[in-house]
Amino acid sequence: MVRRHPLPPQWLFSDERLAVGVVRLAALLPPGSGIVLRHDRLSAGARWRLFRRLMRMARARGLLILLAGSPAMARRWGADGVHLRQHDARRAVQARRLGLLVTMPVHDAREARAARRAKADAVFISPLHPTRSHLGAKALGTAEWSRLARLAGGQPTALGGMTLTRARALTRRMSGLKPGWAAIDAWEKKAARRGVKAASLFGSERVENSDVP
Repeated sequence: MVRRHPLPPQWLFSDERLAVGVVRLAALLPPGSGIVLRHDRLSAGARWRLFRRLMRMARARGLLILLAGSPAMARRWGADGVHLRQHDARRAVQARRLGLLVTMPVHDAREARAARRAKADAVFISPLHPTRSHLGAKALGTAEWSRLARLAGGQPTALGGMTLTRARALTRRMSGLKPGWAAIDAWEKKAARRGVKAASLFGSERVENSDVP
């Protein structure tokens, strides 16, 4: 598959529990970063409006934006790619036909093999470290993370308790791999250091009404 975009070295995962709105966090990302928009609990209209707001910022700042969901919706909304959950792995063929980048989550060997079969462009392997996103889950550790990365194929990206410092340490320990990293909390902490105030999605990030395409 020929990629339309280079894969970002760092990513922001959206999450409903964010204290700082995802649009505000996206403004802190370095150019060339990626965003995976989840927010599945929003209504279709509210999710579309949030996506459109993020898309404007992504285009202005050179960011890549992927939509978690179906390839058809990702294509219709104008996303650069689709983040497929494991139960939707079979849709990777449709996504490639639509010219979309494909990413998938990986937590164990079974999911790593599924991502390889789907020929995912990038895999988010987690949790490398303890994290609020996987409360109670055992951290993979570097050795197991590396094993899953090689098993899954695609661009390996670390998720779970990641920071820039930890990402650099992981890169130094990998042989033959150039892992990316993704985070939720790390970007929120960066916002706090810069004095970005918390805001609900429907507070300062409210956008105008619009029909879902």
